[in-house]
Amino acid sequence: MTTIDTHTLASLLPADFSPSSRVWIFQSSRNFNEQEILEINEQLYQFYSQWQSHGKEVKGWASLLFSRFVVVIADETATGVSGCSTDSMTRIIKSFERQYQIDFFNRTTLTFLVDGKTESLPMQQVAYALQQGYLQTDTLLFNNLVETKEQLLSHWLTPLHQSWLWPRLTKPSS
Repeated sequence: MTTIDTHTLASLLPADFSPSSRVWIFQSSRNFNEQEILEINEQLYQFYSQWQSHGKEVKGWASLLFSRFVVVIADETATGVSGCSTDSMTRIIKSFERQYQIDFFNRTTLTFLVDGKTESLPMQQVAYALQQGYLQTDTLLFNNLVETKEQLLSHWLTPLHQSWLWPRLTKPSS
């Protein structure tokens, strides 16, 4: 997929999940190739098709999106997700880290949509990339802090100047 928009994203997500469904996003330190994507999506299917919380089935869904992001959704309208069921999700993510020698828990790297492709930068290089014209104020930032399906659809891709990061980039220097 070369471009990402809300309609395209909505078509990838389960339509029958509540807008208030909980979302977790795990960003990989690199893009995955086609074979890895197939393997990871199969393992994610095995995980969420058996996902339980206190012995009750969790209405869950997970997929590797845009070759880089594991997105996990739990519709808690029937069964809430407990600490143990969250731990089981974290275990599968950590198993991917070992299996593919990547990092899913580095929060200092940000991913942007540049010319229709996902591009990652260390947070400390964003201001420089903006000054050099590699990023624009309207470049889309993947906001991995979204917490619900509704937020995923409306705020996962946020123009840089409207993001949580913008005030940190425009802070006057002392």
